[in-house]
Amino acid sequence: MNDIHPYRIDIPESRLADLRDRLDRTRWPHQPAGVGWEYGADVSYMRELVEYWRTTYDWRGHEKLLNSYPQFTTTIDGADVHFIHVRSPEAGALPLIMTHGWPGSIVEFLDVIGPLTDPVAHGGRASDAFHLVLPTIPGYGLSGPTPDTGWTVERIAGAWAELMRRLGYDRYGAQGGDWGYPISHQLGILFSERVVGVHLNALATPRPDDAEYEALTAQERERLDAVDRITFDRTGYSHLQATRPQTLAYALTDSPAGQLAWIAEKFKEWTDSDTVPEDAVSRDRLLTNVMLYWLTGTAGSSSHIYLETMRSGTDPYLQPTATPTGVAVFGGDLVKPVRSLAEKAHNIVHWSEFPRGGHFAAMEQPELMVADVRDFFGELAAR
Repeated sequence: MNDIHPYRIDIPESRLADLRDRLDRTRWPHQPAGVGWEYGADVSYMRELVEYWRTTYDWRGHEKLLNSYPQFTTTIDGADVHFIHVRSPEAGALPLIMTHGWPGSIVEFLDVIGPLTDPVAHGGRASDAFHLVLPTIPGYGLSGPTPDTGWTVERIAGAWAELMRRLGYDRYGAQGGDWGYPISHQLGILFSERVVGVHLNALATPRPDDAEYEALTAQERERLDAVDRITFDRTGYSHLQATRPQTLAYALTDSPAGQLAWIAEKFKEWTDSDTVPEDAVSRDRLLTNVMLYWLTGTAGSSSHIYLETMRSGTDPYLQPTATPTGVAVFGGDLVKPVRSLAEKAHNIVHWSEFPRGGHFAAMEQPELMVADVRDFFGELAAR
């Protein structure tokens, strides 16, 4: 079946009432005095954020915003795929598929849609235009839980290629960060005849041997050392999601406060923020992102990609590719790549470094993301 169906978000009021009731009855955990965020999501912050979610946040307003963009669903390889598809008014626009990661969603890209699809209206040139395709990863949010297992990065890349085929796009670019990075990378490997270039943020680089490490600059060594420092302290979520996602799902699917804490902690640690996530992203955008997990009950299924990747036995990040690749490094991201090491797997033809912005770059610094995407694909077109 190649059918593509228009889609509109319309959450029943009963489910919103259930959410408010659950938030009102939240059982709060004890937190030792003075630990703040050291032990995880800070309880005083979480109490304030839950109260805002329960009494002030307006889902209907954000539902209306999401519905202002053309949305569709289609079934690919047995799984439902939800996506936003915005065609540029410029006939010669390059198709571009942008992929989110965890714990993100299509909400990450809302502020880049206008500038990328209609650059003339946003201070750009007609040649900067893109037809945008923004899919929701199978198992996430509005794509819903997948009906089967085996949704590896490679399988998702194959689904994206099929989606672009159904939309009539034979040649296109890809962009992504977090899980969107290996998915876009694999798209460039498996379908190199169709993908003109891949633009990445939140890039991973391999650990060098001792001789390679010593040859790096002090700044490059510090970037690698930072990975070592956070491996134990900041990666427990990944190990849990890669080994027991179903057990985790019971807590996050039953408790909206639990789902919020699981995601808000990552926005605090991964964004370019000093004290709370709102230093980098708006409170409403954070909550809208969380709502797409809560309302669809996809806390568990969105974790499956961790388990599938671990069990696949392959590294989808570092397989060599000849597809032209652009990299944007944002200074506030938790992990930053080293170019000389990244070039072992990527055909890097464009590299940018920005002093601000973090892991959710398109949401935190949309202007910088738009400019770099334009620059990269513009350079490819000029070749």
